[in-house]
Amino acid sequence: MEKSYIWSLPTRVFHWLFVLFILLAFLTGDEDRLLDYHVVVGYSILILLVFRAFWGLLGPKYSLFKDFPVTLQKAKDFLINIFENKQNYIGHNPLASYVLIAMLVVAFLTVITGIFAFGIQEGKGILGFLNTPFFKEMELFKEIHEFLSNLFIALIVAHISGILVDRLLHKKDETLNSIITGYKVTQENVSIKLNIYQKTFAAIMFLIFIGFLCFNLYKPNNILTTSIYTPIDYQTQNEAFVNECASCHTLYPPNLLPKKSWELIMSDLENHFGDDASLDEELNKNILAFLLKNSAETSTMENSWKFLNSIGDKDIIAMSKTNYWEKTHKDIPKELFDNEKIKSKANCKACHTDIEKGLIEDENIKNLSTFK
Repeated sequence: MEKSYIWSLPTRVFHWLFVLFILLAFLTGDEDRLLDYHVVVGYSILILLVFRAFWGLLGPKYSLFKDFPVTLQKAKDFLINIFENKQNYIGHNPLASYVLIAMLVVAFLTVITGIFAFGIQEGKGILGFLNTPFFKEMELFKEIHEFLSNLFIALIVAHISGILVDRLLHKKDETLNSIITGYKVTQENVSIKLNIYQKTFAAIMFLIFIGFLCFNLYKPNNILTTSIYTPIDYQTQNEAFVNECASCHTLYPPNLLPKKSWELIMSDLENHFGDDASLDEELNKNILAFLLKNSAETSTMENSWKFLNSIGDKDIIAMSKTNYWEKTHKDIPKELFDNEKIKSKANCKACHTDIEKGLIEDENIKNLSTFK
């Protein structure tokens, strides 16, 4: 038995970077405040996938896609002889090859659908221009993105299961150790060696990867994460709206409620959530016209149409009474709303620091720990 060098340093570095960034993707995927980081992680994975695609065409033996034993006959023979000590596959066995190819394809599609979802629903990134009235209610790419993410988890389970089975049945081959050391026990020495072109390509891709990360650390608000939406100066747009509405509570952006809700609010200011907020007729008409002109129906912002869909034909005037609000705030302890810094569910600006500028960007939401 010989120890053969079959996994080059670039192959091993790719593998562990891929593992690390897939883990980071899952850790940042469910937290709204971390969405921009999630996107950067996704693009990092895309760079790794580009490297692996070229490495599979131009890299050393055993890393090449053409060397993967992916025929059905080889897969059948492998399963029949899986309990035998002697294995004929130095690199990937047939089942591992299928899983690896599936992981690369699914990871690529997951990143691409994520970019589309980020642009269409959030109005951010290189596809932010797709955040238009035509696309605004399309959750297709987000749903596909989530499906592919779950599929990728299944492939990870299959991959790890294969490693454990191989470890149990063919421990002497040191397959698991090989992705760390590069060496695997084989019948004869069949070690690989990188040529100058392969080394140069690997070095360039590594520098691109590190450069990409450094760029995003230095300039987090860049073309990949920047929103198409900018802060709104309501004081300039309608001074009366700001003076009358913001004097008592959060200045709620008109685009968060539909026309019907604003009409109900402005028609009954004498009973405005327990207070008398009556205005003279001309001032009322002025503010109502501004609210209707900029209501949820006129916006393509994600929160706008989600509130709009959540309210529907119901006579709801408080955002906190909608299913959408309840869903997005369900994990917040009820007692936190009694905190002296918040005091009420209606005090949106306590957490959403940019709401009075017409925005509710995920990255600008205060961490709940600041209220404890």
